[in-house]
Amino acid sequence: MADVNRNATTPVQKVVVVNGNTEVIGMLETVLDAGRYDMVFVESSDRAYSQIKKVLPNLVILCARIEELDGFQLLTMLKLDADTRQIPVLSYTTENEGQDFDAAISQIAEDEEEQ
Repeated sequence: MADVNRNATTPVQKVVVVNGNTEVIGMLETVLDAGRYDMVFVESSDRAYSQIKKVLPNLVILCARIEELDGFQLLTMLKLDADTRQIPVLSYTTENEGQDFDAAISQIAEDEEEQ
């Protein structure tokens, strides 16, 4: 039988999510909300580094295509900093981010026809 008190003794994990895309944030919030996670969402890329240093999370989820500060620049800064280099970073990107999906599919089809 499962230990019903297990969740009560499991420490809360801190997660910082860096992404300006509200759809992705909503999806991550739904998934992470099911567990014992204290989530901090940073939509402004210029504040991401300072927020991560302040929170010192157990995990950073980073979109590699954040505006202004490139996601890989932020990753480099985190890994060069002795205070943050041990924090695991999950980076991702969404294909055709910021574009209308139907328009992107149409463009791909047109490109294939031209070849």
